[in-house]
Amino acid sequence: MPLSYEEFKEQASLLCGIDLSLYKSQQLDRRINSLMNLWQVENYDEYLRILKTDPQRFQVFLKKLTINVSEFFRNPECYFFLWETLIPELLEEQPKIKIWSAGCATGAEPYSVAIILKELKALHRAEILATDVDAAVLKRAREGVYSPNEVKSLPQELLVRYFREEKGFYHLLPEIKTGVNFERHNLLLDPFPTGFDLILCRNVVIYFAEEAKSDLYYKFHRSLRNGGYLMVGGTEPLLGYKQLGFETIRYSFYKKVAAEDL
Repeated sequence: MPLSYEEFKEQASLLCGIDLSLYKSQQLDRRINSLMNLWQVENYDEYLRILKTDPQRFQVFLKKLTINVSEFFRNPECYFFLWETLIPELLEEQPKIKIWSAGCATGAEPYSVAIILKELKALHRAEILATDVDAAVLKRAREGVYSPNEVKSLPQELLVRYFREEKGFYHLLPEIKTGVNFERHNLLLDPFPTGFDLILCRNVVIYFAEEAKSDLYYKFHRSLRNGGYLMVGGTEPLLGYKQLGFETIRYSFYKKVAAEDL
């Protein structure tokens, strides 16, 4: 019998190491079927055979499923709040802080935080972990080379101070690159690290089904120390943040409340 669409998704999940059932079905279906049409594949058996035997097209398939939009100081007001208020507050509380950029794509988010810490003369006092499921984008993140579009929201003085322009691309200086540790991590499958003062996860969960989204925020809550902060995307408000154990600080920011304070 030919593979059904659901069976194809199960087999593709095993290949990719990503549970596709946890993604919003409408968006996922559109991406999967767009490649099927592009490659003129007539059935799911043939589609699966291509993914198993053609490494190049498998990478195209994987990239289609994972969203890698990345930009320095995206929504600048959020980064200025980090710079002017939240990170200085954390640095006052303790000698060293732990930060996690979850779903970091090509690295613009964690590097933006590293630049802020450098400006505060405190990069040496921070441990920045940046993770993504896509090994290819992590490789690009470690290289630290960006297009003009990816640095367009960065204040000009920071662009000049921390990048070297070459042939129309911007190369991040080693002093910032060495401040971030990149690792492969699957938010839907892997255990979560713990003890963080600040977690950033922006423009990632909007592609997840509601059940997966709630589970993710619960895990982030456990990964934060009491009083730690979660920064999310502008289109991803935590509607049930009180039940999850957070209080809202401002647009896009939530603080973990200790159990005795609930």
